[in-house]
Amino acid sequence: MVIDGSGQSVWDVEIGALSGGDARLGELAGRVVLVVNVASRCGLTPQYSGLEKLHEQYSAQGFTVLGVPCNQFLGQEPGSAEEIAEFCSATYGVTFPMTEKVEVNGEGRHPLYQRLVGTADGEGYSGDIRWNFEKFLVGRDGRVVGRFSPQTEPEAPELVAAVEAQLAG
Repeated sequence: MVIDGSGQSVWDVEIGALSGGDARLGELAGRVVLVVNVASRCGLTPQYSGLEKLHEQYSAQGFTVLGVPCNQFLGQEPGSAEEIAEFCSATYGVTFPMTEKVEVNGEGRHPLYQRLVGTADGEGYSGDIRWNFEKFLVGRDGRVVGRFSPQTEPEAPELVAAVEAQLAG
């Protein structure tokens, strides 16, 4: 298992599931995972459709989208866990796993994001999450292998190519 710069694998992070209990990231070890901070009331919220399509298309090959609700950007994810789950299911047919709502920036930044934000995107940006729907690609070994801006659509050729490359590797 490859270890990230913090000295621990991403799979070792403890985070709750949206439905309660532990999200058990360790169970995702061996899969390629796209971690996305999500929000229900954002102009980018329609990306849920593309994320679900990506999840469905590649799931059988060992790929999973992991949604991480966050309310830090203009309060665009104000709902309870039940409200978030109902919205995602009813509006976008989301079947991929979702974690509890967390903070991705600042002093309260969740340990998962403490490990993710050091990775630079294709333009060299690393550091704080810029907006809802920032995406991190995690390889089968728990190592962060890519970062994509919030504006990068799930169907974008560069994102799909990165997922396929990880699945092929």
